[in-house]
Amino acid sequence: MAGAIALGALAGVVGFIPLVIGLHLTKYATATSNFGHMSILIIALIVSFALMFAFAFVCITFARDFAMPFVLAEAVALSVVAIAFGIVRLVRK
Repeated sequence: MAGAIALGALAGVVGFIPLVIGLHLTKYATATSNFGHMSILIIALIVSFALMFAFAFVCITFARDFAMPFVLAEAVALSVVAIAFGIVRLVRK
């Protein structure tokens, strides 16, 4: 069970990476761009969700008994990393 929680937390952190990349890419979008800020962020969100669902699907496929702790750890880790990222960015400014 501890392994499933640890792997779920790792999957949650990996699921946050596309959001950071998308946020970084918005700095290069111009105001008149057809591929604007919001489309970059929505694509990053879709990729993040796809990664999270893929990790959950793999866990359900190979270890159905540990799916609930894995998915809960994944969601909690994603939320904690997002909150920590926001706080760090707020403090730096």
